[in-house]
Amino acid sequence: MADASAPEPRRNLFTRFLDWVEWMGNLLPHPVSLFALLAIFVILLSGVVGWLELAVVDPRPAGARGVAEDGMIRAVSLLNADGFRRIWTSITANFTGFAPLGVVLVAMLGVGVAEKSGLLSAAVRGMVLGAPRHLVTVAIVFAGIVSNTASEVGYVVLIPLAGAIFYALGRHPLAGMAAAFAGVSGGYSANLLIGTIDPLLAGITQEAAQLVDPDYIVLPTSNWYFMVASTFLITLVGSLVTIFIVEPKLGAYDKSGADQTLLDERMMESLTAPEKRGLWYALAGFILVLALMAITLIPEWGILRNPDTGDRFNSPFFRGFVVWILIFFVITGFAYGRGAGTMKNDRDIIDGMATGLSSLGLYIVLVFFAAQFVAFFGWTNLGSITAVAGANFLQSTGMTGPLIFFAFILICAVINLSLGSASAQWAVTAPIFVPMLMIIGFSPEVIQAAYRIGDSSTNIVTPMMSYFGLILAWATRYKKDLGVGTMIAMMLPYSIAFLVTWSSFFYLWAFVLKLPVGPGSPTFYLIQAQ
Repeated sequence: MADASAPEPRRNLFTRFLDWVEWMGNLLPHPVSLFALLAIFVILLSGVVGWLELAVVDPRPAGARGVAEDGMIRAVSLLNADGFRRIWTSITANFTGFAPLGVVLVAMLGVGVAEKSGLLSAAVRGMVLGAPRHLVTVAIVFAGIVSNTASEVGYVVLIPLAGAIFYALGRHPLAGMAAAFAGVSGGYSANLLIGTIDPLLAGITQEAAQLVDPDYIVLPTSNWYFMVASTFLITLVGSLVTIFIVEPKLGAYDKSGADQTLLDERMMESLTAPEKRGLWYALAGFILVLALMAITLIPEWGILRNPDTGDRFNSPFFRGFVVWILIFFVITGFAYGRGAGTMKNDRDIIDGMATGLSSLGLYIVLVFFAAQFVAFFGWTNLGSITAVAGANFLQSTGMTGPLIFFAFILICAVINLSLGSASAQWAVTAPIFVPMLMIIGFSPEVIQAAYRIGDSSTNIVTPMMSYFGLILAWATRYKKDLGVGTMIAMMLPYSIAFLVTWSSFFYLWAFVLKLPVGPGSPTFYLIQAQ
């Protein structure tokens, strides 16, 4: 317990700035109300920009998917009869079709079993009791980055687990969630392995590059070297920000504002004999799941490999990875329950699943309104118009040297605040950025690597990121009155630190040390004589 009479530590200029950001942000209404108001605002704004006939030239080639016949991206008004009918008939589809909703519901069926059996509590205590304080922080940020290979794992499993781990260690649980969120989302383009996003971005980059060079090929591994090196940079920076900025700013944890069902005082007790036996059973279940995963992916005849190309990464295995999350937690959770004596039959599994879903009430309400806002915003084309305008601004600066990448990364980071999907943003802006930077001598692979820095760094401070609402909902379980301002102020130091250090590291890597960003990836591009 902190001494109430102890003087409050001096708050430096940056900390006072974060206090101001938090105060300003918390003037906003409840996140559910905020998304509802934003959805209404988008409808009203679309009426204005539609009346002004706002439009930009679509940089994508004629005939490409989604390109209008006249080659323009026009603002679409929802403030008319057609817009009202579209809204009225799509509200349910917007909600049920919101991508993170299904992922979270399926994953929580499994997580609920593991939580009900006691596996999560025992596993957390086994991992953290006696562990060095700061090593835990490093491990969480690193695990968040690596989890990107499996897409949704970090969001639906690691972030809430990190909060539980920090609470078990007597640290502020929101700091643990922030560290995990920074690794999972802020470090989205750093990894040790090739993930599902790599072939997707490479395909978009290749199409844009072929506007200049029709034979140019961009491989999914084109940024791998730089991604691997970035993993350790982001782990270090994210850990330092957590330890020296975020945790001191949050201060001591006040349990009074939390959901009391989360605050299990047994989290600091040593493991009992039945719990240890249950963990051995869970380990056997874990090995079984790994064997099933290997059988479906590794052999040439693996049923979850890409049926057309045989590829392991761009495959049903990874596209449907949330099913593995469900299977993993059901098998290991029930195995633990049998060993520890907390579960006996299928009824216990069903009870666990029901309990897991019952904790998502606020999230489901929030998603309903967030899904409407995201859908309305997409229909209006405002995100695409903003992206093209940002790209055109960079082009108008006339910069040609490597320093142009600092401006490029910053523009991508700003655009990401309104167009949260990495692939959607790159699909619109790559046809401008890639040919423009190729013409002044830079390779598509290097351009893509720089884009990924800007896109990743601001993921953690924009409500447009599809999992932002989920993180908010989980965070409010530890602090019921948590507002959007607190969330953004908590994550802003990571965003600033990642932008500054990652951009500088990219410049050092590519243009000072002259290292390739990936296997066979050149740094510069020489336009061939036609």
